[in-house]
Amino acid sequence: MYLVAFAIAYALYRWQLKKDKKNELDDDTSQMLFMWGVIGLLIGAHLFSVLFYSDAGYYLSHPWLIFWPFRNGEFVGLPGMSYHGGVVGALVAGYLYARYKKIDFLKYVDYIVAGIPLGYTFGRLGNFINGELYGRVTTKPWGMVFPSAPSFSTSQEWVRQVADAHGMSYITPQMINLPRHPSQLYEAFFEGIVLFLILWFIMRPLVRKYSLKSGSMLSFYIFGYGFFRFFIEYCRQPDANIGYVISLGEGSGNIALFGSFLNISKGQVFCFLMMVSAVILFIYVNRGRRGNGSRRNRKKTG
Repeated sequence: MYLVAFAIAYALYRWQLKKDKKNELDDDTSQMLFMWGVIGLLIGAHLFSVLFYSDAGYYLSHPWLIFWPFRNGEFVGLPGMSYHGGVVGALVAGYLYARYKKIDFLKYVDYIVAGIPLGYTFGRLGNFINGELYGRVTTKPWGMVFPSAPSFSTSQEWVRQVADAHGMSYITPQMINLPRHPSQLYEAFFEGIVLFLILWFIMRPLVRKYSLKSGSMLSFYIFGYGFFRFFIEYCRQPDANIGYVISLGEGSGNIALFGSFLNISKGQVFCFLMMVSAVILFIYVNRGRRGNGSRRNRKKTG
């Protein structure tokens, strides 16, 4: 699914380059810019996962194990990927390559991000197929049982209430695996398909119509993803070893159930920072646009 996601994003990126009559990139440079972004994404995603979602102290004292693909003599690859770290890694790597080649980084990254959400859809479908990154327990009729999710004891009242809502038979005491939100599908739809449609069919024409500066599409993408992911996180269960980083509402002791909008996960904190960064980026890249237009009008008037 990662390969499918990269292929779709790359195809849409190349299609836009061919449509751009002012494109200054040759095939090799455009391909390498994308490849640097992919490499940076993989490195950044794993680093963020290690530092913010794992035992950071252990890895900081054993840094050689961060990219060591073996555990207890077995090949395990590089488990743990953080989306937010992937964004940072891809942008840093792409920027460094653009500086090296002396090309307009923001102009071409705008082309890349316009198609990323459609590819991202398949990444989340992969999570769904693997039964990972599942949501919280729910009484909604579309709740699904994920085999790898932890079970709960029916000696707890809330567990029996959820089981009863789904008509599940059980005895007491018993461990039972309860239906959960298929949050991977929520993300595939909103952070993938919906965000793609917004960027491709609404924001791209607006950028051209109002002559917004390079980097505007990047800011729209970062804000849109952060916005959708922030609210979907209320349906997605936080990591058991982390829980909530902000616990101001009821039910913060049980991460398997939604308790309050005031209970905030680490992922939501990163999403909020994404939205703030997007606003700052948009203001920064377009800071002189209106002023320049006013000066031109004054010259014509005079």
